[in-house]
Amino acid sequence: MSSNSKNRSGTPRSQRQLRVGEEIRHAMSEILNRTSFNDPHLEGVIITISEVRISPDLKNATAFVVPLGGADLEAVTKSLNKANGFFRRELSHMLRLRSCPRIGFEPDTSFDEAAKINTLLQSDSVQQDLRHDDDDEWIESRAGDDEADS
Repeated sequence: MSSNSKNRSGTPRSQRQLRVGEEIRHAMSEILNRTSFNDPHLEGVIITISEVRISPDLKNATAFVVPLGGADLEAVTKSLNKANGFFRRELSHMLRLRSCPRIGFEPDTSFDEAAKINTLLQSDSVQQDLRHDDDDEWIESRAGDDEADS
């Protein structure tokens, strides 16, 4: 689950929202594992649901998806959104909720963003800023301390 535990309005998500979102994520993963779709964009594609965010009134849910194996993220997301009625019907049988939320699918780009940040942190200009002659002694002494702790 993402470390962002706030709604778009900036208010923290309730424990109930987090719990229901996680239940939906598990149920949807099970549905994806046992269902074969007649859609060429979903056929043979392994889909990871990284997070499900649910609205405060529990009526709308957004599932963030990542297809594995180089599948087209936009095409997979579009196909899943076409099948959202199927998912809602299946979820209504699996979950104990007063009403099943409407499901929307969005691509999860957090992994791409993390890779970009990692690339930036490894760039020469950032590494140069991190290294200073005065700091080299401190870094070397800390490295020795870390080895001693192991």
